[in-house]
Formats: sequence, C-alpha cells, structure tokens
Amino acid sequence: MAQHKSFFFSFFLLLFSLFSSGAFAEHSKVFGDYVVHYNAFRSDTLTPEIAKAYSLTRRNNRMVVNITVLKKNGDTTKPVKANVSGFASNLTGQVKDLEFKEILDGEAIYYLAQSQVSNRETLRFEVKITPSGEKLVAKVNFKQQFYTD
Repeated sequence: MAQHKSFFFSFFLLLFSLFSSGAFAEHSKVFGDYVVHYNAFRSDTLTPEIAKAYSLTRRNNRMVVNITVLKKNGDTTKPVKANVSGFASNLTGQVKDLEFKEILDGEAIYYLAQSQVSNRETLRFEVKITPSGEKLVAKVNFKQQFYTD
C-alpha cells in the first residue's frame, strides 16, 4: 500500500512540473552542484488520498509549497536531504512562517509547507535551503498570486 501511495504522490507532483500555467508552474534554480525545484499550489488540487497520506489540509484557501533538492552527478541528479526554512509575506507586509516537513517517497525527497491564503492574495516567498553536510545556503525567492473562488 505504501508503494502504491508513493507512486501516486510522485506522479501527482510530476504532473505539476509539466504544467506551465501560473497555478502549476514549477521553477528551478541552480546553486553549484545542486538544483532546487520549487512550486506552490492550492491544496484542494490534491486528491483526498494524497492529502490524507501526507497529513495535508485540503481546502481552496490553503496552499502548499513544494521544495525538492537534487545533487548533480554528471548527467544525472539525485535527491538529497536538506534543511529547509522560510516564510511568505503578502503585499501588506503580513508574514506567514512556513514550517517545512520532510516527505520520503521511495527515492524522492520533498519538503512541504502549508499556509492559509485569501482570494487574489499575492505572496512573496523566501526560502533558505542548506543541503545536508554542506555550508552552502541557497536562497529561493518567488512570487505567486492565489485565487480561492
């Protein structure tokens, strides 16, 4: 059952990475030997099974931030553990701390955080990533608007 759940979560996140429209766009940034993939999306787009399996609240006014850290090795990459922290702020300056939890999914490693959002709210994300065993602190900044209606 765990392998079945793992496959569907990986497949679901892969689908997110294939979309290029605003709500589902995935971004990546290279930091030395590491590639950080990041995106944010409304949590109600998750299936009920996936949300339950990973203890995520599924609502139209909740969003999920997804971070994945890969280490480059020649032409391939390998997921690595990292220390991930960050916050989101809206245009009025309200700050929402992001508490990332590590998800081990087969060979994949994800860092997920959730927060509440309002309709048409634009959030500016600032996330710091330190791969395990490294001194490198990678900083990812991005902005996204959410629609809850």
